[in-house]
Amino acid sequence: MGCVEKADTILNGITEINRPCENCLRPNLKKFKPLMEQMDLEELDANYGRCNCKKRHLDLVMGHVLKILIETGDRDKKSTLRNCCTPLITPAYPSNTAPYLSENSVVILTDKVTKESAVKIVKEVPEIKGVIRGDIKRVVGIKDANSKPNVYELLSGCDMRCDIVSTQHGPICIYRKQSQIHLEFSKPVPPKVQMLEKYLDKYENPRVMDCTCGPGTLGIASLKHGAKHVVFNDLWHPSIEMTVLNLEVNGFEVESLHSKGSLVAEGKNFKVYCADIMELKDDIDEKFDLCIVDTFPGVDNDEFVEAVSKICSEVVVI
Repeated sequence: MGCVEKADTILNGITEINRPCENCLRPNLKKFKPLMEQMDLEELDANYGRCNCKKRHLDLVMGHVLKILIETGDRDKKSTLRNCCTPLITPAYPSNTAPYLSENSVVILTDKVTKESAVKIVKEVPEIKGVIRGDIKRVVGIKDANSKPNVYELLSGCDMRCDIVSTQHGPICIYRKQSQIHLEFSKPVPPKVQMLEKYLDKYENPRVMDCTCGPGTLGIASLKHGAKHVVFNDLWHPSIEMTVLNLEVNGFEVESLHSKGSLVAEGKNFKVYCADIMELKDDIDEKFDLCIVDTFPGVDNDEFVEAVSKICSEVVVI
C-alpha cells in the first residue's frame, strides 16, 4: 500500500509534523458561530491560508470542507465548524495545540454527506485524503460471534490512517482502515498501554495472549516490552489484516502467511489467529503468563475471562 511507511520513517521528525512555522496564518474562527458570518466563503479555496511551508490550520481546512458541504446542500448556510465533521489526522501524534495540516493528512468522518460531496472534497481540499460516512457513536467492528458487524462507508479517497502510540520502550505506529476498524484517539500517555505495562513489569519475558487484539496495539506493545512470545487473535478479519501489517511496520517480521484455518501469520516470536476465542482456546497447545482482554463496550468480559483462564496464569481486562 503506497500510503503505508515503516515506523522509523514515520517517526523521523514526528514532533514537528503538525507544528506551524513562524509565517503560518493563525485564524481566530469560533466553532459555534456560523462560518459565513466570520469570513467570505467565496475566498475560501485550496490556497486560502496556506503557508509557504505547505501547511494550514485545521480550522481553515474544516472551513473549506464545510463550504463544499454548504454548496452541495449537505449543510445549511448557517452551519458552524462544530457540526461539520470529525477530522481524523494521520499520522496522529498527541499535541496540546491545534494542528497545521499538510497534503493528504486527514480523513473525515460524518453521518451526513453524499457521494457527490465526498468526491468534491477529496478533489478540491488537498489536506483531505478520504471521506467516510458513518455514525461516530456506533463502534466499528464486531462485538462477538453472535453479533452483526458494523462498518462505515468509504465514499471517496483512502481511509488508511496511522496513530502514534507511546510505550515505555518507544513509540509504535498503528495503522487502521478507518472505515473498518474502531476509532481510538492518540493521547500523550495511552491509558490502556500504561495499564498493560504495569502487568508486564511483573514478569521477565512473559508469554502473552492478546485475545481481542484489534489492530494489534497491545500485543505489539508487549513485544516492545520484551515478551518472549505473543499470540494475537481477533474474530474480525479486517483487524487481523491490520495486525499483520502493523507487526511488519514496527519491525516484527512476518515469516509466513497461511490461507487456511484460523492461523493467519507467524513470526519468530508471535502468531496471529482469526477465530472465536471460545473455540480457539481448545486448539492452542500453549500456556501463557498473561492474557489481555480488551472488548467493546457492552460485551460480557466474564465470558472471555472464563474462556482463557485454563491456559493463562493471569488475565487483565483493559
